[in-house]
Amino acid sequence: MDAYKKWVRRNKDYVHSLESFANGLTWLLPDRFSSSEIGPEAVTAVLGIVTAINEHIIETTPAKMHRGLEPQSFPYPLWISALKDLETLVEVMAEHYCGVDKKWNFIAATEATRVIIKLALFQNSGYKMLLHGGETPNVEKKSDSPTSQHCGDIPKPGEHYGRGPGYIGNLEGRALSALSRFGENARAFSNPPWFCRVQHQHAIMEPPTPIVERRTFSSLLSEKGVHGALFAIGEVLFIMRPLFYVILIRKYGIRSWIPWFLSLAVDFTGMGFLLYVTKSPHIGKEQSFHLSISEKDELKRRKLLWALYIMRDPFFSKYTRQRLESTEKQLEPIPVIGFLTAKLVELIIGAQTRYTYISGS
Repeated sequence: MDAYKKWVRRNKDYVHSLESFANGLTWLLPDRFSSSEIGPEAVTAVLGIVTAINEHIIETTPAKMHRGLEPQSFPYPLWISALKDLETLVEVMAEHYCGVDKKWNFIAATEATRVIIKLALFQNSGYKMLLHGGETPNVEKKSDSPTSQHCGDIPKPGEHYGRGPGYIGNLEGRALSALSRFGENARAFSNPPWFCRVQHQHAIMEPPTPIVERRTFSSLLSEKGVHGALFAIGEVLFIMRPLFYVILIRKYGIRSWIPWFLSLAVDFTGMGFLLYVTKSPHIGKEQSFHLSISEKDELKRRKLLWALYIMRDPFFSKYTRQRLESTEKQLEPIPVIGFLTAKLVELIIGAQTRYTYISGS
């Protein structure tokens, strides 16, 4: 197992490319959206779990642990990702063996398990915003040390500037990395190279920075007041919304507008609380929430998830599907484009039949 971990960490770019290619091929498996799709979904679930395990191995490198990241006794992101990949397989098997109506019992049980894990992660992380539903750890970057501010970071063998989590593999990203290196080198002129290396070695020998005590809910309320409570409520609503939606579908049926509207209302309410406490000009400095770049991107991602409501019944059956089929008929006479459009519409309609593909959880 240790040898496999070393191989994954050493070849992470190759692993990511291979995983993306394999996951793309699963959409072309025969009987993907037929009544006998248990096999293809099992293959997809296994590939997804392997991807989650590899990502967990990459995120828990010894180097990141040395930089002050607190290792968690329970791998929350790994379990959340694994349950997400298994949920579709559970849905397909429940529908095949228990029927369409009873499958919602199994889906609700799976969603309830994920909600419990997400709530535990929300508490364990010190009430930080969950990124990608908890699949990505929300870790704040440490501020630069005095050594790096005056000397510039000295890369380890095999490491390069600009290939961190925010690295962009295009010309714009390379230009930004080059400018960053130029700024670091300019600051390095204030001290001679031998002094920088001595300072760097001294920084490595220093004991790691003590881990900051995890914030509790009471400390959140004492620091942020009512706005802290609103932030927690907004995050909890986002976490529990999929479970509410499934329970309502189980009670009223997938064709009812009640689950659709109430789910949308929960999304709007939770997002409204988060936007109020993060952007309201009436909040004092001591009670304001300063979002990191990743947290701002997460808010944008959650807004994009609202587009899934056009894929959920009864809206899809009444409006979206008719538009898709009319577009397919208009483009059908055009060579190649007509064939690709028909295949795309087929995949969209097939994916829409699975709750887990459009759940947005």
